[in-house]
Amino acid sequence: MISRKIILFLLLSPVFTRGAQPDNKPDSVHIKKIFEIGETVRKEYAPDKRTAIFQVNTDSTGNVTVETTEPKAVEKLSALMKEKFINATFSINLLPAKSLGEQLFGLVNVSVANIRSNPKNAAELATQTLLGTPLDILKKDGYYYLVRTPDGYISWLDAGAIIFKTALEMEDWKKKDKLIFVDDYGHAFISPDTKSQRISDLVMGDILVNAGKEKGFFKVTYPDGRKGFVAQNQVKDYDKWIKKPAPTPQQMIEIAKTMIGVPYLWGGTSVKGVDCSGFTKTAFFMNGVVIPRDASQQVLVGEPVSVLKSDTLNLDAALKNLKPGDLIFFAGGKNRSPHARVTHVAMYLGNGEFIHAAGQVRINSMRPEAANYDDFETRTVVAARRYIGNIGTAGITPIAKHPAYQPN
Repeated sequence: MISRKIILFLLLSPVFTRGAQPDNKPDSVHIKKIFEIGETVRKEYAPDKRTAIFQVNTDSTGNVTVETTEPKAVEKLSALMKEKFINATFSINLLPAKSLGEQLFGLVNVSVANIRSNPKNAAELATQTLLGTPLDILKKDGYYYLVRTPDGYISWLDAGAIIFKTALEMEDWKKKDKLIFVDDYGHAFISPDTKSQRISDLVMGDILVNAGKEKGFFKVTYPDGRKGFVAQNQVKDYDKWIKKPAPTPQQMIEIAKTMIGVPYLWGGTSVKGVDCSGFTKTAFFMNGVVIPRDASQQVLVGEPVSVLKSDTLNLDAALKNLKPGDLIFFAGGKNRSPHARVTHVAMYLGNGEFIHAAGQVRINSMRPEAANYDDFETRTVVAARRYIGNIGTAGITPIAKHPAYQPN
């Protein structure tokens, strides 16, 4: 990885060419070319704004600013600018921002944190993340921080939900003895007694540091140092949990069915509420696997399963080829092209049935004669993917091998 100094030198060193402006600020023609080049670079290095940032901006005075999470994109932009004989002085904001100092990491400090599309309370819920989840901190805007979750999703989280860490502090946390909460819901208490004052609520997937046992409870430590007690039967040893063998279809379905009845929530990824891809993401996470966040990202990884004929669902092929635990992807409307925009995902159970979040987590069937077929006819199947048996391939990462969770 090239250093920030080298990047600044590459882009800020003037390239004196024909047509250069005396103050080294581009005119409108050059600005248009700069944006065209920037778009070329963005498509190569940051095609999905949910997981990578590359933005070229200019103000009314002609000052050009580049903000990105991708150092190699800056190198490519500089090379193309020189190749096109465009002279301009740039301001480079390479994320994580230098103003953050050494606290470039964080841990979620609430049971379920709401991550938003913009840095304000009224912004759309983009996704959620759970207590003890490690975060990359990218920049600050008022009370909000731009963060990147272990599944690569980039969006805004309020400061009150984050405990900030240096690289060394984060490495220390990764090495600690931890527990994962495996019950649906629960609480931590100030003493080993369920009638004592509560510290906070807890949900399936929350991670806490193990500080010992006492009277049928584990003593736990929160990211901010709070101490509490959690019933032993609601948690598992984190290290043993992540080192278990790759999940079987039965284990995946077992977790999925525990969420039946959980209400649909756009952006939700917890048992408090899930959207369609938040549901599948949670089912895999509770089996020790990190997968992409959104349905349109989940369809890009895993092994393709043949369920279509002439771009239309072939029920016989689907019933023959699909296996329990496979993911089925749907497009909105009547667009049956394999390139249609994926808007929904479900998990196959077998015998034509699938489980998904639609209004609430529920089971439907793709068989027309089935009593629970009604919802299926309003959706258009465009793809299916097999993750089980392909864990460890691109985009399907065991927590035991995930750099966000494991020590360097």
